Amino acid sequence: MNRERLGDRLADLPTDGYLIDASQDDANQLYLSGFTGPDPFLTLYADGEVHVLVGGLEYGRARKEAAADTVERHADYDYEYGGREARNDMYARFVREKGVESVSMPPRGPVGTADALRERGIDVAVDTDDRIREVRAVKTDEEVDAVRDAQRANEAAMRAAEELIAEADVAGEDAPVEGGDASADDGEVEPGTLLYEGEPLTSERVTEEIEVTLLRHGCALDQTIVAGGAQAADPHDRGSGPLRANEAIIVDIFPRSKATKYNADMTRTFCVGEPSETLREWYDLTERALDAALDAVEPGATGEDVHAAACEVYEDAGEPTFRTDPETETGFIHSTGHGVGLDVHESPRLASGGEELEPGHVITVEPGLYDPDVGGVRIEDIAVVTEDGYENLTAYPIEFEV
Repeated sequence: MNRERLGDRLADLPTDGYLIDASQDDANQLYLSGFTGPDPFLTLYADGEVHVLVGGLEYGRARKEAAADTVERHADYDYEYGGREARNDMYARFVREKGVESVSMPPRGPVGTADALRERGIDVAVDTDDRIREVRAVKTDEEVDAVRDAQRANEAAMRAAEELIAEADVAGEDAPVEGGDASADDGEVEPGTLLYEGEPLTSERVTEEIEVTLLRHGCALDQTIVAGGAQAADPHDRGSGPLRANEAIIVDIFPRSKATKYNADMTRTFCVGEPSETLREWYDLTERALDAALDAVEPGATGEDVHAAACEVYEDAGEPTFRTDPETETGFIHSTGHGVGLDVHESPRLASGGEELEPGHVITVEPGLYDPDVGGVRIEDIAVVTEDGYENLTAYPIEFEV
């Protein structure tokens, strides 16, 4: 946590303090408290200090792990197991005993907690700017290193996925199926299906390889994208079923470190066999769009500038983008990127209206083209904005045909 930046950003709050009621799943809570509490707990920022209130079960661990000036437990307020009203009384007392009579809460803070505090005479304002999210967007060197470490795990997983795809055979006419799993009604594999050890290579099988590799590198993820053919034309289709030769296969991996809780993000697009002329053109365009967008990354540039650089490559080639056609369902149909940190999607946005970039912003750059009749292509690197440009944190080759 950057205490100095946090203090500067919260200095002009219209309230005495800033209160979060959430579990570690809320990135603002994790950032402010530094504590991985699985159940909701309170964190209060006031007068430059951070105060945490947890249940007795988590008290010992919170005292050791939380990045807080004080850690208290429910029993300190004569509460451990009781009703909702008694709990809310405890919350109000916790806040008041820190000299606070008014608090700001995040836009997604529990309305029940806010109303209960108001009923007990504590003013509550909604922080519509989500200031802690803004503070989180600019990473310290330690945070950048945490993302870098997660990215190394990501690259190991991508390598495992690519090797699995590259080692696959391609089914010809009347290829038999081992294990009884076939994509044709007559029990035979459809020609062009990728086969691994005699069985159809599926999105699910590649995803399994990715997830196992990430676990071995101290990371995990609940979802990933391995989508081929027409499925790749939907940027968020997770992919399912057998993969095929001569089609683009999008692999998008966004793991989270189990130790630091920081994320990484990377996408590559692969093809076994001979891609169509259109797919090959799309891949070349997308690599050029990636380079153009990265070249636009520097302090003082905006997320909109970076997005525009990618869009211009596509538009000059006659491909639709949301800039030229906000209703298009094909072409470049998403933003160029986003911030990455404790959340895999956070500020800043590389999109129309995107904010100014600052040193310490960790961002993805991920142009792509999509059409169900063709498939999809996306290439994504992750980078950190530096004082004089950017550092690409991605050390993985960009190659289409495997």
